[in-house]
Amino acid sequence: MPKESVTPVRVAILGCGNVGAALVELLSDPARSGETADRSGIRIEIVGIAVNDLKRDRSSAPWFPSGLMTENAQKLVSDDSVDMVVELIGGVEPAKELIESALKLGKPVVSANKELLAQHGVELSALAEANGVDLNFEAAVAGAIPVIRTLRESLAGESITRVMGIVNGTTNFILSKMSDEGSEYADVLAEAMARGLAERDPTADVEGFDAAAKAAILAGLAFGCEIPLERVSREGISKVRSVDIAFARQFGYAIKLLAIAEKVGPKEISVRVHPAMVPLDHPLAQVGGSYNAVFIEGAAAGPLMLYGQGAGGMPTASAVLGDVIEAARNLVNKTAAPAAVRSLDREAVRIDDLRSAFYISLDVLDQPGVLAKVAKIYGDHNISIRSMEQVGLDDEARLIFLTHEATERDMAATIQELERSDVVDSVGGILRVVTSEESNGS
Repeated sequence: MPKESVTPVRVAILGCGNVGAALVELLSDPARSGETADRSGIRIEIVGIAVNDLKRDRSSAPWFPSGLMTENAQKLVSDDSVDMVVELIGGVEPAKELIESALKLGKPVVSANKELLAQHGVELSALAEANGVDLNFEAAVAGAIPVIRTLRESLAGESITRVMGIVNGTTNFILSKMSDEGSEYADVLAEAMARGLAERDPTADVEGFDAAAKAAILAGLAFGCEIPLERVSREGISKVRSVDIAFARQFGYAIKLLAIAEKVGPKEISVRVHPAMVPLDHPLAQVGGSYNAVFIEGAAAGPLMLYGQGAGGMPTASAVLGDVIEAARNLVNKTAAPAAVRSLDREAVRIDDLRSAFYISLDVLDQPGVLAKVAKIYGDHNISIRSMEQVGLDDEARLIFLTHEATERDMAATIQELERSDVVDSVGGILRVVTSEESNGS
């Protein structure tokens, strides 16, 4: 394409951390920028980079435009020379205020802010639509994997029944390492932190907060409704033990932290995050390391899976760049992508009302009559046992149960009574089980 036909679009980048610095490198690298312009018909020009510390080194690349950095993000957003804003700050404020300012000025916004979009995505999308500009957020879920665009565009006419995925690379690395090496959770978490695969405070990842925000975004897009973040049931991986992973594999399962959004009734959906046992023949069971994957089931399309790098500076920046180019094309053409439908009447049900199969590990007294007492507790609460294994532990025994499907409410009552029983020393691992019927999409 002749250079004179390539349209310039001037961009302000808010935040220059891991993802922001990678995006700046992608846009300013002389070896790449010309090819991007030739392929897209758009030349992206960085006119400012908002940071909170001008002294911090952001890149070792000699062509990195450090001279464009400023500590005044609001002034940069309001600058008349800025056509588009890319928000990579993270958190709710000041990101929300800055995005609102940009949209009200008629400037499209690209964001990777899952926390903000999970809490305020509907109102921000409405503001973008009211001002005739784009709000793109592909990188907010699963890094380089194009799951947002798939749900918004490719599957816009599909009746989706379930979205189930591994959307946090840190937890998948930890669980994969525990499975491969038999290591304990605390040891692998320490290794992940040392390798930079987990934050210094890993709570958001390991306790499921990160995945819950992503689950809320995916559910809203998949089912055309608004899902308050507080209605996403959340459980992390900190209680998963290596012994549970070993027993799961013995039974034919892998343990993964899953984000699940699914229809459970005509107008009811369930949105939840928790560790679960996934059959080894399911594609998600084979997703290892820090990779992500999202499994989508549709009434007409059947099962689909998207797989790739769900985190990291360059993979996430690649998704951001795709959004930037799309928004830039629309800006040049004086149009905007339609906002995602969030008007359908859906109710997010509480997890207590759901049914699941379960894995339960108990340490009990090794004496006659114990199994009968434990089985009676299960029966009293309508829990049917599918299989059981016993392992000797000196003067104790470990009982491993797989149950048939039961309600979460009945299982919670069962656990409470088991914990009070005089024959049960401790209740160990408790995990939900993805059944063969579920894994086949039936």
